[in-house]
Amino acid sequence: MKNKFFMLFLFSIFSFISCDILRNSLFEVVSCTPESGYQSEPEKINISLDFSNDPDRASVEKNFSLTGDGNHVKGNFSWNDKKMIFFPLAPLETNTDYMITLLAEAHDIKGLSMDEPFNRYFSTRPDDTRPVLLSSYPEMYSEITDVRTEIKLEFLLPVPLKTLYDNVSLSPSMSGIWRLENDGKLAIFTPSEPWTQKTRYEIRFSTSLTDNNGMNIGNDFLCVFTTKIDLEIPYLVDAMRITNKNELITLLTDRGYSSAAESPVENQDWEKDDKLILVFSKPVDSISVKNNTSVENGSNLIMETPAGYETKYTFKFESIPVYESRFTLRVKPGIKDAAGNESKEEYIYKILANGKHSKPPTLAGIRIPMSPTNGTDKELIFYEMDSLFKDFPITGENYPSGENVKTWIELYFLTAEDVSIDLFSLMELFRIDTSNNVISFSPRQVKDTDFSAAEPHIGMEKYKRVEIIGYLTNSTNFGVVNIQIAAGLKDSLGNRNDKLQKISLLK
Repeated sequence: MKNKFFMLFLFSIFSFISCDILRNSLFEVVSCTPESGYQSEPEKINISLDFSNDPDRASVEKNFSLTGDGNHVKGNFSWNDKKMIFFPLAPLETNTDYMITLLAEAHDIKGLSMDEPFNRYFSTRPDDTRPVLLSSYPEMYSEITDVRTEIKLEFLLPVPLKTLYDNVSLSPSMSGIWRLENDGKLAIFTPSEPWTQKTRYEIRFSTSLTDNNGMNIGNDFLCVFTTKIDLEIPYLVDAMRITNKNELITLLTDRGYSSAAESPVENQDWEKDDKLILVFSKPVDSISVKNNTSVENGSNLIMETPAGYETKYTFKFESIPVYESRFTLRVKPGIKDAAGNESKEEYIYKILANGKHSKPPTLAGIRIPMSPTNGTDKELIFYEMDSLFKDFPITGENYPSGENVKTWIELYFLTAEDVSIDLFSLMELFRIDTSNNVISFSPRQVKDTDFSAAEPHIGMEKYKRVEIIGYLTNSTNFGVVNIQIAAGLKDSLGNRNDKLQKISLLK
């Protein structure tokens, strides 16, 4: 019996000593890389574990894992004495939370297991703040009246465009474009077509919406708004011409005479640089305005107002209206507002382009001395534009044949008020052509003051007078003399006569 108690005593002592020896040889991870917390360069990260004892490598590799946002990361192992190194097959990613795990079943070469599993957390996400929604427009249960209204979502942190397209939905569906402002914190949705009238819309997104760092928003979102019905038909309030001095003159609509002969032109004095303004009762679509506004018997209109929905539109002519031309402006039905309502009326305006400042310079007559050496009024001869093949009494006595005789020719022009002839233009375009080499004339100087004859021709006092000085050479031949100004003559306002002006005389 004593031997039995003695044996139990020895076994107890041995067990105590054995347990103490094992505790002194505890198998554990003594160091680990990377450190816990934020890691700014994920592509450079390799995982390493240092052990207290010589590890059973197969056991460690079997019980080791690396996960990123819950997804297993594959890689290869390398060993350096008691250190295990894990190389990911692909570089670690940004904006990801990682966890290193070694289960307690891992043991050393003597079979000693770890007392508890090892875990290490680190992150390549620079911030764990969520992209909280600060405000939304339209507001909950609000009513919008503009069918071009944009949706605006303001977040605490910047969000990527992709998450908006992937996670924000509209019901009923609406196509459109998202854009970001305020450094990516303000998301704006522009619909590609008008919102449907009298409709309830829902804006939704779930917790899957993330910021630029991959943090999700954390809460679902729902906003409801409605659209107000608009049945008001747009109409044209005014059609006006605007002058270069910004004066507005209202145009009068055509009163529907049965024939052109009976129909007066209600809108006269249109100047070459006048523009057209159309004013509507409400904002209307620019494309429908452009497509339904036209000019008959005149130059095309060019819209100057930017595309969109406006109440007022400005047009200019593609080319200057021909002086004293008549054209008709038509504004047809079918002009649409933002709600799709269309105008029903047609508006017609008849216009005469005869503005007093737009008249092109027109030759009215010429005067030339028959005795250039004395220049007395009795020796001056005048020809009007309708003087077709009238006698041109140049003789060898007045202009000796073959001699260069200094003389002058006066030209009288009908012009716009308070303007002068562009003398450079006249000098370039003036010439005398003849048949049979009757005469030749070489111009040397052009002027509109200090005339050789003190007084203008009787009846031409209100016309613009220009004198061309040059040398005339007479011959003994007979034939036609064409005194002419080629197309393109301009005045000081830039008015241009695009017709050939000619007086034909007979010597």
